[in-house]
Amino acid sequence: MSRFAPLPKPPYYAVMFSSQKSENSQGYDDMAKLMVELAETMNGYIGHESSRDQTGFGITISYWHSEDAIKAWHTNAKHQIAQKLGKERWYDHYVVRVAKVERQYDGP
Repeated sequence: MSRFAPLPKPPYYAVMFSSQKSENSQGYDDMAKLMVELAETMNGYIGHESSRDQTGFGITISYWHSEDAIKAWHTNAKHQIAQKLGKERWYDHYVVRVAKVERQYDGP
């Protein structure tokens, strides 16, 4: 089942988080749920889309109104704890990309 984020007309920003989960996932699901709940309270948050395959490779894209909103999310104290735990426990590797969305197309 797909769940598309409710996006405004561009421009807006996308933070793309690609990750490979490690075998140690204790506490991960609870933290992921808390981070979604926290992000939803942040000024400038629009929505997110997320998927993870059976090998543990996942992509989460969160959408934001501005770069300042992204910076506030990145430096949020609770999010900083999750980032630290992710680096120490939950991810073998990750990549974060930030992009400005200038156009979007829908289908079919």
